[in-house]
Amino acid sequence: MGWIALLLRRALPFLTFPCLLVAPAFAEEGGVSAITITSRMISSFRIGSSQTRFGALEFVGGLEMTSTDREFGGLSAFHYLDQGQAFVGVTDTGFWYAGQMQRDAGGRPASISNFRIAPIQSEEGMPVEGKWNSDAEGMSISGQTVTMSFERVHRIAEFALDLDGFASKPNYLPLPFPRNELRNNRGIETIAYAPASGPLQGARVAVTEKSINEVGDAFAAVLEGPRKGIFYVKRRDDFDISDGDFLPYGDLLLLERKFSIASGVTLRIRRIEAQAIKPGATVDGPIILDADMRDQIDNMEGLDVWQADDGSTRVSMVSDDNHSIVQRNLYLEFRLAE
Repeated sequence: MGWIALLLRRALPFLTFPCLLVAPAFAEEGGVSAITITSRMISSFRIGSSQTRFGALEFVGGLEMTSTDREFGGLSAFHYLDQGQAFVGVTDTGFWYAGQMQRDAGGRPASISNFRIAPIQSEEGMPVEGKWNSDAEGMSISGQTVTMSFERVHRIAEFALDLDGFASKPNYLPLPFPRNELRNNRGIETIAYAPASGPLQGARVAVTEKSINEVGDAFAAVLEGPRKGIFYVKRRDDFDISDGDFLPYGDLLLLERKFSIASGVTLRIRRIEAQAIKPGATVDGPIILDADMRDQIDNMEGLDVWQADDGSTRVSMVSDDNHSIVQRNLYLEFRLAE
């Protein structure tokens, strides 16, 4: 499509974002629903180009995902449970989702199978209801424990991993930040487990989207361990943080995004040295990926770092379509070129 049409298609949701949110009224029925996903393979990250290397990453492949089921969409976090096949995630309308990535002979993502969705449960064992209560944003998994963050009604919860009924109830953790510092729709967007062998010794790290201190940097915190406490992420160029995950040997990758009329939608991934994360510190790091309207991106919300069976480190991203007809649900996969 032409550049003007492309800009309008991708800009409109950001310009009208508050009107496009869909509250999960259909969550009241509960239970697990199977959904058919139609996938279109994305072979080139840069539109009309065969380029594969982008910064420190090499593009592996991607999918544009659609479904006739109105419950599909709003993907805000994504996590593989193995080496690039079984996955689980959450939506910002209060749902778990899970499925299986199918790959072609070259190992590239080709389609989605066994996709199912189920409402996140409250303490009473009922589906969370209303956008204010169900806005799940960050998610990370260690063993059989899922740690999830919610904004609007700000909270961090642990769930038991239940891939059959998704019926586990939350165990709420103390907020690491003063509640008055958390902005309404700019709260805890990232939850990530640090490697046990690194300086954070397996601790969970929470990072906010745009809850900022007096000098304009984003609140973040280590939730436990020897470096427990609040730190800050340097805010650069008006980008908001949308997710993050740790590399196997320790450093933190942060997914960031921005929209403007002049440049449209842009994203980047910033690498934060794990050794720099400590109470009171303000951390920053190099950009390892930049992408813009020339590339196959949308409202990228979820990031997962994982190890493929060939030993390479992979970085996967998913987008949140806000249940809008002019946005897309994308899956993108890169190989760390190190």
